[in-house]
Order: sequence, then C-alpha cells, then structure tokens
Amino acid sequence: MAKIGILTCSNATQDLGCSSVSCLADFRKRKGTFAEYPEDEKLTLSGIINCPGCPTLIGPDKLIERIRALTDFGVDTIHFSFCIKTLCPFKEKYKVSLEEAFPNIRIVIGTHEEHVTPEEFRRRVKKLFHQTRKTMVDIILNKDEEN
Repeated sequence: MAKIGILTCSNATQDLGCSSVSCLADFRKRKGTFAEYPEDEKLTLSGIINCPGCPTLIGPDKLIERIRALTDFGVDTIHFSFCIKTLCPFKEKYKVSLEEAFPNIRIVIGTHEEHVTPEEFRRRVKKLFHQTRKTMVDIILNKDEEN
C-alpha cells in the first residue's frame, strides 16, 4: 500500500484559489503520475500540505518541518503538485532537501495530467498574477469604483 502526501504551491492555493481538485481527481482515477503505481496496489492519500512559500534562507528547513507533518503519519511518497512541477523554480532544491532529510521517502514530481503545455500554463498563471488589484488604499482614496 502506498501512503501518499501531496505538496501544493502556496501561491497557487492561497493567492489563486487552486483547490487541488485536479490532483485529487487524478489520484482517484489513477491518472497523471498516479498511473505509475501498480493497479493492484492500494493508494491512500494521507494528506495535502502547502509549501512554505517562495524560499528565504530557511525555505528548505521550513519545508522539511511541513513535510514531517506527513511523514510522522507514515507517508512513504510525496508528490509535488502539477503547479510546483510547472511553476516552482526551487523544486529541484526542495527535492534534494527532502531526499536528504527523509531518505526513505520517495519524491515524485507531478500529480495530474497536463491539460495545457507547461509553457501555456506558466503564461496564463503569470497573467493571473499581473491583474490590477484593488486595496484598502483605493477605498480610502475613493479609487475603488469604476467610473
């Protein structure tokens, strides 16, 4: 039996509203990277956890502590979500840090099937992040309403 944890991107989940629904759907259907498991092997999703955000000097240490919340409950495989696979410039550093800290844990880069190319996904996510955002200052200065 594989006990799986999924590491998601904080930017995608907290700022852009990703609910991990595609990761979970492909987990249930054994699609994407979950298709790599033998059909007769039971898969258990033990937990989903966000990365600690784009790293500072202690980014990998913060990630290790978060992953420990899964490994302490017997997770044997950590899947980096599609968002991390496609968007995160630190994924290789994170992978190495986790492999060093948890040598018995398997790290898999990816979760669900790709619905668009990685380049197209990055382009579209970048566009989401560059939308004009209104803040409390806009209300104070009466700039929050479109004229």
